[in-house]
Amino acid sequence: MSKEFLINEIENLGTALRVNREKVSNLVIENPILLPYLLDIVFEVNNKLSIKAAWVLELVCEKHIDWLAPHLDIFTLNIGRVSFGSAVRPMSKICNFLAIAYSNRTTNLIKEFLTDSHIEAIIEVGFDWMISPHKVAVKAYSMNALYLLGKNSNWVHQELKLIIEQNIMNESAAYKARGKMTLALINKN
Repeated sequence: MSKEFLINEIENLGTALRVNREKVSNLVIENPILLPYLLDIVFEVNNKLSIKAAWVLELVCEKHIDWLAPHLDIFTLNIGRVSFGSAVRPMSKICNFLAIAYSNRTTNLIKEFLTDSHIEAIIEVGFDWMISPHKVAVKAYSMNALYLLGKNSNWVHQELKLIIEQNIMNESAAYKARGKMTLALINKN
């Protein structure tokens, strides 16, 4: 199986229906050799196909976030380059998956492979997404990832709190709900 094969599958994915996305993500899960090709396609950020590839990567990571461990350098170097809104949402969700795995009490590959520079890259892009005109889902996943990754960096929680407090009055009900929940968690610490 080649990159061209995967490109063809992604091109024929169809609409964003979960069943369509799962068909291609299951293909990658059954053939993990395709994961590096999928990452390549995701980070071809000027190609509209990268959006569909990001949808697929999200579902692969939802089931196997540990598979991303050997590819964290590529992932963290490139997440900030993703610009299509429909691709940013799955990237923010994957960052949230990484933060959850990293803060998990049990031993896992993400805890083993995620370096300080990877964490810094995720924090940087998370703050970029928080202050940019993205949809609430991107900001909600970013809030959670920043909260989890900021547990060992007091400045992250202080900055996150400031951004939420500055923006909460002008945002949607969903943002307000997630923001209040995140502020409560920060204030507990």
